[in-house]
Amino acid sequence: GLDLLKSTKQVSPDTIVVIITAFGNTDSAVEAMKLGAYDYLQKPFQMDEIRLVVKNALEKQELRKDVSVLKEQLKPYSLENIIGSCPSMLELFDMINRTSSSSANVLITGESGTGKELVARAIHNLSQRKDKRFVALNCAAIPEGLLESELFGYMKGAFTGAANNKEGMFELANGGTLFLDEIGEMPVSLQAKILRVIEGGTFLRVGGVKEIKGDVRLVAATHRKLEDLIDEGTFREDLYFRLNVLFVKIPPLRERKDDIPLLVDHFLEKFSGGKMRFSGDAVRMMKNYKWKGNVRELENIVERAVLLCDTEIIDIDYLSDKIRSGPAAEAVSVPQGGIDFEKIMEDTEKAYLIKALEKTNGVMTEAAKLLNLSFRSFRHKLKKFGIDKKKITD
Repeated sequence: GLDLLKSTKQVSPDTIVVIITAFGNTDSAVEAMKLGAYDYLQKPFQMDEIRLVVKNALEKQELRKDVSVLKEQLKPYSLENIIGSCPSMLELFDMINRTSSSSANVLITGESGTGKELVARAIHNLSQRKDKRFVALNCAAIPEGLLESELFGYMKGAFTGAANNKEGMFELANGGTLFLDEIGEMPVSLQAKILRVIEGGTFLRVGGVKEIKGDVRLVAATHRKLEDLIDEGTFREDLYFRLNVLFVKIPPLRERKDDIPLLVDHFLEKFSGGKMRFSGDAVRMMKNYKWKGNVRELENIVERAVLLCDTEIIDIDYLSDKIRSGPAAEAVSVPQGGIDFEKIMEDTEKAYLIKALEKTNGVMTEAAKLLNLSFRSFRHKLKKFGIDKKKITD
């Protein structure tokens, strides 16, 4: 059987093979799966079980066909790896295209995780500066004392540890684009020097006396309202106007939930090569989640699920607890005296098993599907709780 499996996969790698044997053991099952078998069944087995295996195998075959179709479907809804099809994202694509045709400075706003650097890179890659460097600096990630030397460079001996001359970000980005992320965190004293570069096109290295000319397009980004920082006196109004020549706003993920299936497919392609898919229930659950971390959080969730799941269909078990709990978790309260958590969970699980059997008139394969469980897992749970399907359906 294993020899036939091996030769079959060599001749036709995409053919799905199910091994059925009366003489199998764990070692042969593992070997069969390594050689590419889709499933391995030992006699005797229930007809419901083989029907489910065949059904899932056919779904897998369709899944493979859908991958190329999905890739084609994504093309009209992507721009430089930015994915979206809702009206606000199509407006964003249009704004990126129009912004890239100019050399004016750009201010990008959006919550953390929405993809501000991705948008900045898209603007650069579509502009006439695309053959020059794109240099990125997160103003919030560099200590205040080092930020000036990172931006403008320094001369040998300018401070302790300055053993050699060093180019700064403005020099490295000459002719290209300098992306200043979290511009709202930049110290006011340094903001004046940025303004001087914008207005005069020259700057000094730390410890230097010779002015250096620079041809740099500035793209700045922030998750904060700079107008509020201006009122607080922590951000210069004149710098704000110099940066905000072109304005790009990125919508949060919670305002474009219809894009979640597209984004999920994009990240599945990235992390699994398009070989895995989320179940319908898992996608619906993700669409109902608030996504405070936006696209970055969604990407992390998909990557985690791909790493943990060993099947092609990723079900809700591989989503994080906070996504599975959903909005209902906010309504849950724990009494002062505490609860018997294990009993509550067992009673809830048992109730769902019984309801699923009642709804499907005792057809175990359909009941398992309703609960998004494998047939084996469903059957195991019935045994665990001592549920007799005959008593439920009689």
